[in-house]
Amino acid sequence: MDDVAVGPLDLAARVDDALAVQALAFGLTDDEIAVRRHIVLRHLGCPGARALGATTPGGRLVGFVYGMPNDRTHWWSTVVEPYLRCQGLDHWLDDSFVITELHVHPAHQNRGIGRALITRITDEAAEPRSILSAIDTDSPARALYHSLGYEDLARRVLFPSAPTPYAVMGAPLPLKRP
Repeated sequence: MDDVAVGPLDLAARVDDALAVQALAFGLTDDEIAVRRHIVLRHLGCPGARALGATTPGGRLVGFVYGMPNDRTHWWSTVVEPYLRCQGLDHWLDDSFVITELHVHPAHQNRGIGRALITRITDEAAEPRSILSAIDTDSPARALYHSLGYEDLARRVLFPSAPTPYAVMGAPLPLKRP
């Protein structure tokens, strides 16, 4: 991480740069990028939404995270709520900071950038806990979340139009440090 700085990101101004990172990290099509662009810009209008970026000395964005205080009326919450309720854990949707997106360019992964992004954004949260969703498979991302104290709250969560199931994960704040 020596050559990458983590700091505040004007995500609205750099949405295309961020989505280019997400497309590489997540394998998105051009149509999916167009849909996500609209979603990101809408999210940025939510109270308490904020973003951090990881940039090279030349200003190239190689990672980003954004999130906001959770709102049960938002689409994501309405999808995951029944899964959490079945586990008796829907209270996690209240007074939580949701990590909406966290992506690092594949050429810059496994260097601590994702860890730095998520710990810094949650360190600034006023809420006592954090929630997120991740593809429900053993992956470096889920290993990172587990190492930070996130636990599976619900698994096999199906989002409309998503081809694979997700896990909803939650952790008390501040996150664990190794």
